[in-house]
Amino acid sequence: MGTALVAAIGGNHVLPYNPTAINIGEAFEGPSLAHPLGTNYIGTDVLSQIIAGAPNDAMVSFFVVSFAFVFGGLFGAVAGYLSGWFDEALMRVTDVFFGVPAIVLGIAISVVLGPSPVNVMFALSIIWWPAYARLSRSEALKLSQANFVASARLSGVGTRRIVLRHIYRIAIPTLLVYATLDVGTVVLAYSGLAYLGLAVRPPYPDWGFMVAQYQNYLFKAPWLALTPAVVIVIVAAGFSLLGDGLREALQREVGR
Repeated sequence: MGTALVAAIGGNHVLPYNPTAINIGEAFEGPSLAHPLGTNYIGTDVLSQIIAGAPNDAMVSFFVVSFAFVFGGLFGAVAGYLSGWFDEALMRVTDVFFGVPAIVLGIAISVVLGPSPVNVMFALSIIWWPAYARLSRSEALKLSQANFVASARLSGVGTRRIVLRHIYRIAIPTLLVYATLDVGTVVLAYSGLAYLGLAVRPPYPDWGFMVAQYQNYLFKAPWLALTPAVVIVIVAAGFSLLGDGLREALQREVGR
């Protein structure tokens, strides 16, 4: 995801070529020093397209995970602490979301909102928070019975303060590990929606849409579709490894 951060910060200044430029004379050129990842059917530099498409994936992934982390985490913490009808309502709502595949809901919402990275971002945010709510709720159910929470309640500390300072704050490390693992999942989900044409529209590049756009040239110019596909897999796997490392580090810290 370092490429995404560099592209997001540096903008067009880090691009070797214009990612929407047309140069028919250089169409279907293979990887070379001038074009490390080759060119597409209209002569556009593929590396420039990969870099230009990175900020979309970064923006959508981090926004969706951040929203789910905050909204879902707080919602679950409140439900687990209060229990009763509020907790039961949360369980029923999340059951509805888990009952339908996330990608199907994402497609439906994105179709209604229209093709746009921002609309896909909101569509994924709507369906992504239940897992965080469930995880936070399970932590809250355990912490609500802890002695320090009971002492705070008897001391007259308000519900909001108990939830924020004594429950949600302690649940953050667990949520953080899950969120780090989850960024790669969001990248895959967004790329899938982009593949279906629900994100950016031509001529602007996007990793998922590049795979769909170039799959017809797999035999003539295999680098066109394989390059963005490999980038998507590497980014998703990278965040998965990062999440595993963070989880092991936290486990070692707790074991001390």
